[in-house]
Amino acid sequence: MKAMDITRVHAEMVIAVLTGIGLSAACGFRIFLPLLALNLASMYGYVNLAPGFEWIGGYQVTIAFSLATALEIIAYYVPWLDNVMDTIASPVSIIAGTIVTASLVTDLPPSLKWTISIIAGGGIAGLLQGATVALRTKSSLFTGGLGNVIVASFELAGSLIVSLLAIVIPVAAIVAAILFVVYCLLLARRVFLGKKSKG
Repeated sequence: MKAMDITRVHAEMVIAVLTGIGLSAACGFRIFLPLLALNLASMYGYVNLAPGFEWIGGYQVTIAFSLATALEIIAYYVPWLDNVMDTIASPVSIIAGTIVTASLVTDLPPSLKWTISIIAGGGIAGLLQGATVALRTKSSLFTGGLGNVIVASFELAGSLIVSLLAIVIPVAAIVAAILFVVYCLLLARRVFLGKKSKG
Protein backbone atom coordinates (compact mmCIF):
# COMPACT_ATOMS: atom_id res chain seq x y z
CA MET A 1 0.00 0.00 0.00
CA LYS A 2 2.79 2.39 0.88
CA ALA A 3 4.55 1.58 -2.39
CA MET A 4 1.37 2.44 -4.27
CA ASP A 5 1.07 5.74 -2.41
CA ILE A 6 4.67 6.61 -3.23
CA THR A 7 4.09 5.76 -6.90
CA ARG A 8 0.94 7.92 -6.96
CA VAL A 9 2.80 10.86 -5.38
CA HIS A 10 5.61 10.55 -7.91
CA ALA A 11 3.12 10.37 -10.79
CA GLU A 12 1.31 13.48 -9.52
CA MET A 13 4.62 15.30 -9.14
CA VAL A 14 5.68 14.44 -12.71
CA ILE A 15 2.30 15.56 -14.08
CA ALA A 16 2.56 18.83 -12.12
CA VAL A 17 6.04 19.50 -13.51
CA LEU A 18 4.94 18.71 -17.09
CA THR A 19 1.86 20.92 -16.68
CA GLY A 20 4.07 23.75 -15.42
CA ILE A 21 6.51 23.37 -18.30
CA GLY A 22 3.64 23.22 -20.79
CA LEU A 23 2.10 26.44 -19.46
CA SER A 24 5.56 28.02 -19.37
CA ALA A 25 5.94 27.17 -23.05
CA ALA A 26 2.67 28.97 -23.74
CA CYS A 27 4.15 32.04 -22.00
CA GLY A 28 6.61 32.19 -24.89
CA PHE A 29 3.72 33.06 -27.21
CA ARG A 30 1.69 35.29 -24.89
CA ILE A 31 2.52 36.10 -21.30
CA PHE A 32 -0.87 36.60 -19.68
CA LEU A 33 -3.08 34.05 -21.46
CA PRO A 34 -1.30 31.05 -19.85
CA LEU A 35 -1.38 32.82 -16.47
CA LEU A 36 -5.14 33.33 -16.90
CA ALA A 37 -5.49 29.64 -17.86
CA LEU A 38 -3.54 28.67 -14.72
CA ASN A 39 -5.73 30.95 -12.60
CA LEU A 40 -8.96 29.42 -13.94
CA ALA A 41 -7.62 25.85 -13.78
CA SER A 42 -6.69 26.32 -10.12
CA MET A 43 -10.04 27.90 -9.27
CA TYR A 44 -11.94 24.98 -10.80
CA GLY A 45 -9.71 22.33 -9.22
CA TYR A 46 -7.85 21.11 -12.31
CA VAL A 47 -4.46 21.94 -10.81
CA ASN A 48 -3.10 22.37 -7.29
CA LEU A 49 -0.96 25.40 -6.56
CA ALA A 50 2.21 25.07 -4.52
CA PRO A 51 2.38 26.74 -1.08
CA GLY A 52 3.08 30.43 -1.47
CA PHE A 53 1.39 30.63 -4.89
CA GLU A 54 -2.23 30.39 -3.74
CA TRP A 55 -2.69 34.04 -4.75
CA ILE A 56 -2.76 32.95 -8.40
CA GLY A 57 -6.14 31.29 -7.78
CA GLY A 58 -7.93 34.43 -6.54
CA TYR A 59 -10.93 36.14 -8.17
CA GLN A 60 -9.16 39.50 -8.19
CA VAL A 61 -6.31 37.87 -10.07
CA THR A 62 -8.82 36.57 -12.65
CA ILE A 63 -9.88 40.14 -13.38
CA ALA A 64 -6.27 41.39 -13.52
CA PHE A 65 -5.10 38.58 -15.81
CA SER A 66 -8.19 38.95 -18.02
CA LEU A 67 -7.54 42.66 -18.55
CA ALA A 68 -3.82 42.08 -19.09
CA THR A 69 -4.56 39.30 -21.60
CA ALA A 70 -6.96 41.52 -23.57
CA LEU A 71 -4.49 44.42 -23.65
CA GLU A 72 -1.62 42.17 -24.68
CA ILE A 73 -3.64 40.64 -27.53
CA ILE A 74 -4.71 44.09 -28.80
CA ALA A 75 -1.16 45.48 -28.58
CA TYR A 76 0.19 42.77 -30.87
CA TYR A 77 -2.27 43.83 -33.60
CA VAL A 78 -1.07 47.45 -33.57
CA PRO A 79 1.63 48.02 -36.24
CA TRP A 80 5.12 48.63 -34.80
CA LEU A 81 3.82 48.41 -31.24
CA ASP A 82 4.12 44.63 -31.66
CA ASN A 83 7.90 44.95 -32.04
CA VAL A 84 8.06 47.14 -28.92
CA MET A 85 6.03 44.48 -27.11
CA ASP A 86 8.56 41.84 -28.20
CA THR A 87 11.35 43.82 -26.53
CA ILE A 88 9.41 43.95 -23.27
CA ALA A 89 8.01 40.41 -23.54
CA SER A 90 11.32 38.64 -24.04
CA PRO A 91 12.61 38.94 -20.44
CA VAL A 92 9.12 38.98 -18.91
CA SER A 93 8.15 35.70 -20.61
CA ILE A 94 11.15 33.98 -19.00
CA ILE A 95 10.11 35.30 -15.57
CA ALA A 96 6.48 34.26 -16.18
CA GLY A 97 7.56 30.80 -17.34
CA THR A 98 9.68 30.36 -14.23
CA ILE A 99 6.84 31.44 -11.91
CA VAL A 100 4.27 29.22 -13.66
CA THR A 101 6.39 26.10 -13.26
CA ALA A 102 7.33 26.95 -9.67
CA SER A 103 3.66 27.50 -8.79
CA LEU A 104 2.83 23.90 -9.68
CA VAL A 105 5.89 22.06 -8.38
CA THR A 106 5.37 20.63 -4.91
CA ASP A 107 7.08 17.95 -2.81
CA LEU A 108 10.55 18.92 -4.02
CA PRO A 109 13.37 20.66 -2.14
CA PRO A 110 13.38 24.41 -2.92
CA SER A 111 16.77 24.26 -4.65
CA LEU A 112 15.59 21.52 -7.04
CA LYS A 113 12.20 23.16 -7.52
CA TRP A 114 13.71 26.49 -8.57
CA THR A 115 16.37 24.85 -10.71
CA ILE A 116 13.68 23.01 -12.67
CA SER A 117 11.52 26.14 -12.83
CA ILE A 118 14.30 28.40 -14.10
CA ILE A 119 15.92 25.97 -16.55
CA ALA A 120 12.85 24.11 -17.87
CA GLY A 121 10.07 26.66 -17.32
CA GLY A 122 11.95 29.87 -18.01
CA GLY A 123 14.09 28.18 -20.65
CA ILE A 124 11.25 26.91 -22.81
CA ALA A 125 9.39 30.23 -22.50
CA GLY A 126 12.51 32.08 -23.64
CA LEU A 127 13.08 29.63 -26.49
CA LEU A 128 9.57 30.08 -27.84
CA GLN A 129 9.67 33.84 -27.37
CA GLY A 130 12.96 33.94 -29.27
CA ALA A 131 11.48 31.91 -32.13
CA THR A 132 8.46 34.22 -32.43
CA VAL A 133 10.67 37.33 -32.26
CA ALA A 134 12.78 35.92 -35.11
CA LEU A 135 9.64 35.28 -37.15
CA ARG A 136 8.23 38.75 -36.42
CA THR A 137 11.55 40.42 -37.29
CA LYS A 138 11.61 38.70 -40.67
CA SER A 139 7.97 39.58 -41.21
CA SER A 140 8.57 43.25 -40.36
CA LEU A 141 11.64 43.39 -42.59
CA PHE A 142 10.05 41.84 -45.65
CA THR A 143 6.41 42.96 -45.38
CA GLY A 144 6.83 46.35 -43.71
CA GLY A 145 4.92 45.03 -40.72
CA LEU A 146 1.82 44.02 -42.70
CA GLY A 147 2.50 40.31 -42.19
CA ASN A 148 2.73 40.75 -38.43
CA VAL A 149 -1.05 40.41 -38.09
CA ILE A 150 -0.74 36.82 -39.33
CA VAL A 151 2.17 36.22 -36.96
CA ALA A 152 0.16 37.69 -34.04
CA SER A 153 -2.78 35.40 -34.83
CA PHE A 154 -0.45 32.42 -35.08
CA GLU A 155 1.10 33.24 -31.69
CA LEU A 156 -2.29 33.75 -30.05
CA ALA A 157 -3.52 30.39 -31.36
CA GLY A 158 -0.29 28.76 -30.19
CA SER A 159 -0.64 30.17 -26.69
CA LEU A 160 -4.27 29.10 -26.41
CA ILE A 161 -3.70 25.58 -27.75
CA VAL A 162 -0.59 24.93 -25.67
CA SER A 163 -2.25 26.34 -22.51
CA LEU A 164 -5.26 24.06 -22.88
CA LEU A 165 -3.12 21.04 -23.70
CA ALA A 166 -0.87 21.74 -20.70
CA ILE A 167 -3.84 21.43 -18.37
CA VAL A 168 -5.47 18.45 -20.09
CA ILE A 169 -2.55 16.52 -21.68
CA PRO A 170 0.77 18.02 -20.43
CA VAL A 171 3.07 15.88 -22.59
CA ALA A 172 1.14 16.90 -25.72
CA ALA A 173 1.60 20.57 -24.78
CA ILE A 174 5.37 20.22 -24.66
CA VAL A 175 5.42 18.34 -27.99
CA ALA A 176 3.17 21.01 -29.54
CA ALA A 177 5.43 23.78 -28.20
CA ILE A 178 8.51 22.17 -29.73
CA LEU A 179 6.70 21.74 -33.06
CA PHE A 180 5.71 25.44 -32.95
CA VAL A 181 9.35 26.43 -32.40
CA VAL A 182 10.51 24.30 -35.33
CA TYR A 183 7.72 25.67 -37.52
CA CYS A 184 8.51 29.29 -36.59
CA LEU A 185 12.18 28.84 -37.39
CA LEU A 186 11.50 27.04 -40.67
CA LEU A 187 8.94 29.68 -41.69
CA ALA A 188 11.31 32.53 -40.84
CA ARG A 189 14.08 30.80 -42.82
CA ARG A 190 11.78 30.21 -45.81
CA VAL A 191 10.59 33.83 -45.83
CA PHE A 192 14.17 35.06 -45.59
CA LEU A 193 15.51 32.77 -48.33
CA GLY A 194 12.49 33.49 -50.57
CA LYS A 195 13.02 37.25 -50.37
CA LYS A 196 16.76 36.86 -50.76
CA SER A 197 16.40 34.83 -53.98
CA LYS A 198 14.00 37.45 -55.42
CA GLY A 199 16.47 40.18 -54.56
